Amino acid sequence: MTTEHPSNKLPKDSASHDLLLQESAATQPPFADEHEFNLRLADNDDYEGLTFEVIETEVAEGKQVVSRGVYLAPNLITTLSLLSGFYSILASTQGEFYKASLAIFLSAILDGADGRVARMLNAQSPFGEQYDSLADMLAFGVAPAILVYSFALQPLGRLGLGCAFVFTACAAFRLARFNVQIGEVDKEYFVGLASPLAAILVTAAVMVAVDHNEWVGQYDALVMGLFAMWIVVCGLLMVSNVKYYSFKEFDKKRVPFVVLIIGVLVMSIVLYDIPVGILAIGIIYALSGIITTIKSKVKS
Repeated sequence: MTTEHPSNKLPKDSASHDLLLQESAATQPPFADEHEFNLRLADNDDYEGLTFEVIETEVAEGKQVVSRGVYLAPNLITTLSLLSGFYSILASTQGEFYKASLAIFLSAILDGADGRVARMLNAQSPFGEQYDSLADMLAFGVAPAILVYSFALQPLGRLGLGCAFVFTACAAFRLARFNVQIGEVDKEYFVGLASPLAAILVTAAVMVAVDHNEWVGQYDALVMGLFAMWIVVCGLLMVSNVKYYSFKEFDKKRVPFVVLIIGVLVMSIVLYDIPVGILAIGIIYALSGIITTIKSKVKS
């Protein structure tokens, strides 16, 4: 007489899932749902050997949820941002400063896109938040510092190296502070200048200097001094407590029609000389936070 193995009695549509539950040491006793299974799997998995899985815990609707895998679309966009930052570093070391600057601008655009895509698809996750910060560190902390150091600060020796490092360190501090304050600060404002905006300020200055290079051979020392101060100031603004409007809720609000006309005029001015226009708008934005903070201190 042939004895039928108990596993052969499983329904075909659930056989593979139930077999996985039976064979895993993490699934004794059997669990009611996949979240409970993932929770026990995360507790018991020793992560030995070759593995390509992400198991993370998050809170959804007041309950602890453990899930496996990552969201593809936003993390691919973050990877493109990381690639742009990496390319910028390579271009800077090869003296291709304009290409390096454009790569940082592309990283900033992609950095804004990945968050919006994640919110639109409801694909936000702890892994995505941490991965985004690591990509930002390279693209907006390391790449701009190497760009400015290679372009203007290298002749200053250790002083130039120190100024570039101040920017990188401040970017790391700013991103770490942002991560630990997620959910605790007002989303309408950034505390300190956001790292992509600081990177754009530094990068736009390099592009302006490349386009308007009449200073080469005449004012080199002055330009090196200005870049040294500029990169330190931008770094310190990142770790300051100055509040900057985040524009995260701006696209959901109605504004007077005249604002649209003003926007068109500003775009026309910027198109006349894009690097100069971007640098000017960035400086105005950086000053706006400082002025607002001073006014609020005076009133209080």
